[in-house]
Parts: sequence; C-alpha cells; structure tokens
Amino acid sequence: MPSTSLHDIKTLIASLHPLLAIETVEEERVRGLLATAGSELGLPIFEWSVTSGLKRTDQPNAAHNTASPLGLMKHLATLRLAGIFHLKDFASHLQDATVVRSVREAVQQFAKHRSTLVLTGDPIELPQVLTSHAVQFRLHLPNAEELRAALATSLKSLKARHRINVAIEPDDLERLVRALRGLTLSQARQAVSYAILEDRKLDADDITTITERKARMLEESGPIEYFPTEENRFELGGFDKLKAWLERASLGFGPKAAALNLTPPRGVLIVGVQGCGKSLAAKVIARTWKLPLLKLDAGRLYDKFVGESEKNLRRATQLAESMAPVVLWIDEIEKGLGATGGSEADGGLSRRLVGSFLTWQQERKAEVFVVATANDLDVLPPEMLRKGRFDEIFFVDLPDAEERQAIVTIHLNLRNQDPEAFDLARLVAATEGFSGAEIEQAVIAALYRALHGERKLDTDLLLQELAETVPLSVSRREDIARLRQRAKGRFVPVS
Repeated sequence: MPSTSLHDIKTLIASLHPLLAIETVEEERVRGLLATAGSELGLPIFEWSVTSGLKRTDQPNAAHNTASPLGLMKHLATLRLAGIFHLKDFASHLQDATVVRSVREAVQQFAKHRSTLVLTGDPIELPQVLTSHAVQFRLHLPNAEELRAALATSLKSLKARHRINVAIEPDDLERLVRALRGLTLSQARQAVSYAILEDRKLDADDITTITERKARMLEESGPIEYFPTEENRFELGGFDKLKAWLERASLGFGPKAAALNLTPPRGVLIVGVQGCGKSLAAKVIARTWKLPLLKLDAGRLYDKFVGESEKNLRRATQLAESMAPVVLWIDEIEKGLGATGGSEADGGLSRRLVGSFLTWQQERKAEVFVVATANDLDVLPPEMLRKGRFDEIFFVDLPDAEERQAIVTIHLNLRNQDPEAFDLARLVAATEGFSGAEIEQAVIAALYRALHGERKLDTDLLLQELAETVPLSVSRREDIARLRQRAKGRFVPVS
C-alpha cells in the first residue's frame, strides 16, 4: 500500500497550499517523499540550506547569493516557474522581522502558481503572521512498505561492502518488518545494520536482536517503554471478572464483530489499592491477546519548554498507532493526566493534555487498546471517569483468600520453590489484608533469610517474615476505606 504521508503531501501540493511546515528529524525521508511527489506531479524540486544555498536537485550548482535567508527570498521573488522548494532548518531564521516579511511575500506569490515552500526541522516555531498561511503537517511513521524498502536498501548497501549471508524465510522476513514498526527509517536502517554486522548474516535470530535494539531506541527517544510479545510471560492470580471480560472483548477484533458494525474495544481503566495487580493486569492483557505492549510513563510527559508536553503525548500516541494492533499501558495516569495542576497552577497544561488524550481516545481508528491504571481517584478529572471514555472501569481490591493462595503459589513457583512443601492454609490466613506486591516481597525477603541462614525456605520462615510486615491495609487503613467507599457501586470489581 502507498505511503499515507506521500499521498497527503501530494494532495496538499496539488491543492495549491503555498507553505508546509513538517516538524521532523527525518530530513532524508522528507527528501525522498518530495522527490516522488514532484515526479508524479511534474514539478521540479529545489533544496536550500544555509551552507549550500538554493539548488535544483537535477542541477549541480546553487543559485548565486542564495545562502543567506534574505538572499534566498530575493531570488525566489524573481522566479515565475512552478516547483517545490525544500528549505532545511529555515525556521531558526524566522526571528528576523525582515525575513518573516519576505517569506509572507513569497508565500503570497507562490499561492498564484503551483509552487510550495516546505520547511523542515525540529522544532519549527512559526511566527503568528505565518501560521494562517501554513499547514502544519505531521509525518506519519513509516508503514510496512517503506520499512521493506529501507530493509532492501540496507541489505544492498551492506552487501556492496561486506560478505553477508542472507538466510531468511518469507514469513520471518514479514516478522522482521513488523519488528521494525514504530521506528523512523533512519532508526530502522541502524537496527538492521547492527543486527547484520554483528555476525555478518541475516536470519530469523536477528529478529530478537532488532527487537532489543528497538526497545532501547524507543526508550531513549521519549516516554515510552517497549515490551516484546515474546518476553511477556507474566501471570495473574484472581481477576476472574476481568479475564472473562477480556475473553468477550477479544471478539471485537474479529470479522463477526465487524459484520455487526461493532468497533474494536478501546480500553479499560483499572483503579484500586496499590500493589494489588493493576500494572500486572496490563501486562497480562497484552500476553492474553498476543500483542506487543507499550508503556507510557504519564509523569514523563511534562517538559519545561512550552509545547513540548503536548508534543510528547502526540509522539506517544502516533507511535502506538504505527504499531497497531498493540496494547498501550498508561501507568498511574493521574500523575500525567490528573486534574491537580489546574489552569492556574500550570497555565492550563494539565487540562490541555487531558483534552488531547480524551479526543484521541474517542476518535482514533487504529487498533490501540489502552490500559490505564490509577491509584488516586481524587485527582482524576470527572470526564475521564465518564462511561464511554473507556469500555469499562474496573476496581482492584485487596485479594481474597483464594486469590492470596494463587499469588503465594505463583511467587513460590517463580523462585523454584515447591508450593506443596508449604502449609498454604496457614500462609493464606497469615496474609489476610496483604496486597499481591506485599506477598511477593515477603517471599523474597524470606528467601534471603533462608540464604543467610544456609537453610531451605519453609512455612515457619515465611510466616516469620509475614508477621514482621505491616501491610498498607493497616498503615493506610483510612485511605483504603475511603477508596473502597468511592468505588462501591460505581466500578466493576475485577474478581
């Protein structure tokens, strides 16, 4: 399928838009898109940078005296031919009023021809007088076809310089392309080159290497953490009602639901007591549906620079859409999208972020299933709790006896302990009022006691550790009682 970005750029140029602003670091990709658009529309391409001036891409020399922004604008004022003019990092020169005026005049002239000025760079801050003339264009992350082409280009380039063995089946090749989704073309080429040059071959094993590189790249470039499907082996004790709901909701991704005009499920909000499995539930949802998991740290959305917080949210949602179908886990959503900031405390930033997120959640078309978790209901804006924003809102309480037995069993098994060697009934009784996280930490601490005493872990040692632990249900009794009271009758219990 053709690139969405190419189609949109062609449409904007053909519909006589004189000024496009593309905020991106993918300059070379824009170059390729403009070259294709120009070829298909029959328009020449001109490129400008402050180091080389204005040059037509099919000619060797730059136009005279065009290296400076004012020199460029004077030259453009003399041109009468239609074309696409790609100005690199030009926005940094728009602090000069004379340059801004000359751009306005050029844009007014371009509007009479089939000419378009394309500004690229990151960031792009346009003066107010230019915003009415400009189209702020968002460059979509590359689709499968573009990634396939980038893979072929990287292979060709590497083969020309190195002896490389390509031993990959068609199915694995498609898996490799899927592993590259969510990366820019430059990042994709880097990940592929790294995997190939590590052992001078391309095979199915490289998919794991590329996935690991991708996880690091995504974490370095924004507030997103990536959990590959293959590495998600998390288990969840209890949560029977949530699991039953997920089984029904999974049908929404299939053809039978589409035939009934049912849209795929959009997401769930999981609220409740700390340490009782909300975060674990997000991981288990992704594992159950065999989907990759993206974690958005809502607290990391905020940036001290104006506009950067909103941009962080846009990047995160764009990344999620590019990797669909995917589960997007927003951990402790109240920290980034809560209402505590208010319009007076932070200039309305919190409200704008909430509004942007809810609009995206309501209108997006891509199969992104959002799992949001929250500990503090008091700071969540009311509009987020309204039915319809999420498919369902679940409440997680302290685990009951059956769930505590399951949790104890899971954590003993995880640490190579035989649950049948323990008195589970006594352990279940001793863990009343404990959260799942507190039970896990008790098992871990008891194992360290056993290692220190050079003995095997047994029921008595674990009971000793539990007896010395003060759970949240005791230390924060009033807070948990208030949370339970507020959730009663409003949200669906997970068990």
